[in-house]
Amino acid sequence: MTAHPSKAPSQRQLRVGEELRHALSRILNRGDLRDPGLHDVSITVTEVRMSPDLRTAAAYVMPLGGALIDEVLAALKRAAPYLRNQVAGSVRLKYVPQLVFRADTSFEAGARIDRLLADERVQRDLPAREADTDDPPEGRDDGP
Repeated sequence: MTAHPSKAPSQRQLRVGEELRHALSRILNRGDLRDPGLHDVSITVTEVRMSPDLRTAAAYVMPLGGALIDEVLAALKRAAPYLRNQVAGSVRLKYVPQLVFRADTSFEAGARIDRLLADERVQRDLPAREADTDDPPEGRDDGP
């Protein structure tokens, strides 16, 4: 049976991804990377998504303030073999996955949603909706 590309990750994928996220965060916070593109840069690992076979780990990262993301991604790509070796020493897995680093764009998406919610056309509709949320929907009795 073939896995569907939009299929939700398994519990094992989620567990291994979270374990790798913690390991990468510890390694990056130590600050012992020699690559000049990673000196004095605080990097947050927001998520690690595992491939179904657990052979590839996509680590979503964001430097503090979101600045220089392209340079940081290039430096992480260069440091990937070293990071993989460090992960191998701290996480017990049958196979140590290949590390792929990607920019986390969820912060940008959140900021975009905030801008949309602040738009006057949206604000105009909010007071009416807030008043409606106090009452249970018609035809439904939530009382005792």
